[in-house]
Amino acid sequence: MSHLSFAEAVAADLSAVRSRAPLVHNITNLVVMNVTANMLLAVGASPVMAHAPEEVEEMVGLADALVLNIGTLEAGWIDSMILAAKAARMRPIPIVLDPVGAGATRYRTLTSQRLMAVAPPTLIRGNASEILALDGASGATRGVDSTAGSDAAWGAAGRLALQIQGSVCVSGPADLIRSSETDGGFRVLNGDPMMTRVTGLGCSATAIIGAFAAINPDPTLAAVHGMTVFGIAGELARQRANGPGSFAVALIDALANLDTPTILERARIVRQV
Repeated sequence: MSHLSFAEAVAADLSAVRSRAPLVHNITNLVVMNVTANMLLAVGASPVMAHAPEEVEEMVGLADALVLNIGTLEAGWIDSMILAAKAARMRPIPIVLDPVGAGATRYRTLTSQRLMAVAPPTLIRGNASEILALDGASGATRGVDSTAGSDAAWGAAGRLALQIQGSVCVSGPADLIRSSETDGGFRVLNGDPMMTRVTGLGCSATAIIGAFAAINPDPTLAAVHGMTVFGIAGELARQRANGPGSFAVALIDALANLDTPTILERARIVRQV
């Protein structure tokens, strides 16, 4: 496929998200609920934040995708994630797991591995340190931030993709996406360094991937297209922003206003073998 063909596919999926407005059920962390909901609305999806165990299975029954984010863990929320994930596997709808801070503490790493075992996600999105931790590396994470570049997790991403029989997205200056079905993968080169200076944007990227997974049955392409849209919006937002605060607002506007000509001009997707 040519560069233009990749870009056209991204634009087509964004159009599909906007026309279908998939319901993305998020069991996510307290820090990012508001920003994640706003980013999903801006891209054209319909967010719902529901974590009570009494309702998560019923909500999954209405949803088009489930996003699990372990950023602010407690036992009750883990129980809800397990209930929701099992229900999502039964339907089935795509499950996207964000193992926030895996490797920083044993609790986070074991929780991520437990979720992967109980109901393997369709797709995992994390930074390099988190992906390395899930693959068995130790001492790679500082808080919830990565201490490794995305390229360092290329092999780990491939092994995890095989383990879950799905896809893995490693975010970084270049976003890497690997599938269980091929030895190669993709690199998405869109984005801006300012995106690392606003709380919740990595979590928002995961949720946006969930929206794209709801309308594209190929989880690898869903991740590639979602990260491309988010990265292009970040580049456009940086042109208008004076700092992290104005950047966050500009990013929401950029997602809402992103059009096909801009995607065709800016998308930078490379196949990697």
